[in-house]
Amino acid sequence: MNENVPSTALKSRRQVLKHTLGTGFALAVLPISETALATDADGLVAGEVTIATSMGDIPGYRARPLKPKAKAPVILIVHEIFGVHEHIKDVCRRFAKEGYYAIAPELFVRQGDVSKMADFKEIVGKVVSKVADSQVLSDLDATLAFAKKDPHADTSKLSVTGFCWGGRIVWLYAAQQKSLKAGVAWYGRIVADSDALHPKNPSDIVADLKAPVLGLYGGQDQGIPVSTVQEQAQSLAASSNAAAKASSIHIYPDAGHAFFADYRPSYHQASAEDGWQRTLDWLKTHHAK
Repeated sequence: MNENVPSTALKSRRQVLKHTLGTGFALAVLPISETALATDADGLVAGEVTIATSMGDIPGYRARPLKPKAKAPVILIVHEIFGVHEHIKDVCRRFAKEGYYAIAPELFVRQGDVSKMADFKEIVGKVVSKVADSQVLSDLDATLAFAKKDPHADTSKLSVTGFCWGGRIVWLYAAQQKSLKAGVAWYGRIVADSDALHPKNPSDIVADLKAPVLGLYGGQDQGIPVSTVQEQAQSLAASSNAAAKASSIHIYPDAGHAFFADYRPSYHQASAEDGWQRTLDWLKTHHAK
């Protein structure tokens, strides 16, 4: 045993190392809607990877072109409260089909396996609420470090996108990571109660943005007041920060929360397809591809 590391820490690290990604969709989202998209891995290298962090290894899912013409621009994918389940893996493959090196780290691994939890409140209460923002941002930096070691990845063209819980994280990461070229936040909460683990909201970090963010929101979202989204748009426009001024927010009047989640009843096809095209255009415009 390493005498410099407490046995409890070693036990914790072994538990992390043993964790792998689940298969299929998270239990809480079953049954899956017929609208669920399925992207094949033809022409791709896709599968689970192990990402080294300062707190032990975590699993992730990576997809990239099999035979790229050049190094592929990197996009970090930040999952919803359901972790890296089949939908997030599919999103990685969609980006890889567009020429990206897409990688989604499992950011809840130390707190629990949300893929096996059937109740939304249990997921939030036992896992999500206990995940510190500092841990998440550090894990994203570790994922970037992983990509930097891959000869197929071009980390000079770095972007990040995330959904719901992950949408909020996109705003925070865009205020921290100086290498970031662009971010796309899908219905990430703008304002929420702060605590020791979650000290800042996206509304608090406008002046700190290092890269422009495209925010995609639903006008019928019952969990994210449209007024807070509009206030964020006003703060971005009024900011003296160049990245904030270059940011943009689009509200889909007929869409609710999770409108991109094609595997759930919340899916709003027209808004989702438009948002996907806006995302690809945004990344190209801001040199993330």
